[in-house]
Amino acid sequence: MENFTSRIKGFHNLSFEEKLQKIKELRGLSEEDIETLKATNPPYELFDRMIENNIGIMQIPIGLATNFIVDGKEVLIPMAVEESSVVAAASNLARMTREHGGFMTSNTGSIMIGQIQVLDLDTPYFAAQKIHMEKEKILKLANDQDPILVKFGGGAVDIETRIIDSAVGDMLIVHLVVNALDAMGANAVNTMAEAVAPLIEEITGGKVRLRILSNLADKRVVRASAVFDKELLGGDDVVWGMIEAWAFAEADPYRAATHNKGIMNAISAITVATANDWRAIEAGAHSYAARHGYYGSLTKYEIDDDGNLVGTIELPLALGIIGGASRIHPTAQVNLKIMGIEKAQELAAIVASVGLAQNAAALRALASEGIQKGHMKLHARNVAAQAGAKGDEVDKVAARMIEEGKVRMDRAIEVLEEIRKS
Repeated sequence: MENFTSRIKGFHNLSFEEKLQKIKELRGLSEEDIETLKATNPPYELFDRMIENNIGIMQIPIGLATNFIVDGKEVLIPMAVEESSVVAAASNLARMTREHGGFMTSNTGSIMIGQIQVLDLDTPYFAAQKIHMEKEKILKLANDQDPILVKFGGGAVDIETRIIDSAVGDMLIVHLVVNALDAMGANAVNTMAEAVAPLIEEITGGKVRLRILSNLADKRVVRASAVFDKELLGGDDVVWGMIEAWAFAEADPYRAATHNKGIMNAISAITVATANDWRAIEAGAHSYAARHGYYGSLTKYEIDDDGNLVGTIELPLALGIIGGASRIHPTAQVNLKIMGIEKAQELAAIVASVGLAQNAAALRALASEGIQKGHMKLHARNVAAQAGAKGDEVDKVAARMIEEGKVRMDRAIEVLEEIRKS
């Protein structure tokens, strides 16, 4: 199943059934997998176990991003998102990296941090030293809480201490450093932090209040890079325009917020598609963007000797493929199968790569035709449907609005009436 290409010409022109048949053939999906993707009647019993007071489900379409090569491997990438142009934009920019080898990634492992807040200390620095002296005892107690994680090579591996000045005075913060392996790690880390809290009180003589995971997973950082072909982008002027657009985001937090939001359009879409905690990923990414005391871009861009655009992205990605909703949600399992994921770090590599592609797509649009032109082509179909268009009426109404440059609800209604009268 690995001998395939993610370069599927005309995929967007296939019917829904044809798309499913194509992905079934390419990724070796079963008939049950296909039925899961087609399901319109969700298993309500499953969602009753996932949340309380379940009354239904909010469905989000899943699009397939094509053209991606990540670390030398062709990948097809399911993205759950309602916003027009996200999947198309990422796929288009991925195409522009293919002759340069696609996306290359690296990571710092699957390390998570559990924070234990220690208060009411007269000598916080001395208390921190005592924590380090009892490090092995603390780590053993933490690892006793999850022998399965330890068995597979994970678990608590280190202790860090910080003294911070707060509105209620100095406090000692103990970081329990945990290798979560292929899990996101929240449950394991929180359980460990709560278990060692009484021991830390005993060692320090202080009072422990909070014991909880940090979503600023700066020990679980993923980096991705790619060379975007100059000619495919549109030439030297477009490349330089993209550099100028990125520099704006790097220098100004007002622009950086929207710049990074575009990155998260793609990242959150895959996170949702795999039933990971997209809120944690969003929080970690934005806090990482502000780690130097100012809020800046998660990406960097340069121009190589051949005039091509070279992009890099760096951010924390606490993603898991075992445990939690990822393990029990049938659609998430099918989506992981489509991507060929066997390790959490493989998923993180793909997510970072798509985030970079999405960002490059936005910069290219801003530096050339403007962000609205491509977006509105896809948005026009949504407006047409909202106006009541059915079947081939949708494309006809959308085409007329795009031609006129008037993608609005009132115009969609007028055009629909004209088409029906004729």
